[in-house]
Amino acid sequence: MPGGGKILIVGFGPGSEEHLTQRARDAIVESDVVIGYNTYIKLIQPLLTQQEIIRTGMTEEVVRAQKVVELAKDGHAVSVISSGDAGVYGMAGLVFEVLIEQGWQQGDEPQVEVVPGISATQSCASLVGAPIMHDACTISLSDHLTPWEVIARRVEAAAAADFVIALYNPRSGRRTRQIVETQRILLAHRAAETPVALVKSAYRDGQRIVRTNLADMLDHEIGMLTTVLIGNSMTFWHGDLMITPRGYQRKYDLAVDEQSLQPGERLHSKNEPWALEMTKRLAEEALGRVQE
Repeated sequence: MPGGGKILIVGFGPGSEEHLTQRARDAIVESDVVIGYNTYIKLIQPLLTQQEIIRTGMTEEVVRAQKVVELAKDGHAVSVISSGDAGVYGMAGLVFEVLIEQGWQQGDEPQVEVVPGISATQSCASLVGAPIMHDACTISLSDHLTPWEVIARRVEAAAAADFVIALYNPRSGRRTRQIVETQRILLAHRAAETPVALVKSAYRDGQRIVRTNLADMLDHEIGMLTTVLIGNSMTFWHGDLMITPRGYQRKYDLAVDEQSLQPGERLHSKNEPWALEMTKRLAEEALGRVQE
């Protein structure tokens, strides 16, 4: 029975050669077979030499995953490629699901390696400044696999919790209402002028960046190649730069050379009145005063 096969689940980043990690490059080069969506195969064309190439359409992810497993069980080293990071809306989870359905356990053959890449959130954020410097989340608006009611609850929760939000798959030819509903939910929690960046095809041919706000974002083109970055309550525009402060201004004076707090004082609870322990203490003191 054949053995010794390996599955390499490769994230190749935004598609530009300079943003491809060395491990991703090596994984593709050392593979016998490379499987991927046709557009992705074109993006890694310079790395393809003697490998067998298997191309599939956009909606054929299950076919790709099953073929990867079949070939690896026959003893091949097989790369299945995803843009961005293979573990973020990529092929990693599906390949594992197919393997598990066939009774595979960790340590069994074929071996599996997930090769990380720069995600769309990271690559798009880099083009507009530092919008995800604080807590952030990613939400796909595609309801082909996830019920819209679930997606809407996630948008609501993220909006209420003041997360910076990256929206994937925001709109397609058939899915046009989801981004409209998402904007409506967000406007119930955030100011109309909240910064929004629309980044299409980051680091690829056709790259396009629109800097706008939450109220006006639907006035611009948004499609499947667009990642929508939505700021939180602290995010601001500085010229073309979208910046989300992490909170240093609460404790430091960024305009002076010498800080009033010495290094040994900066982690003292009294200098962090917003922290959990201080908030709890202040609440207990306030309750004590009321009871008196």
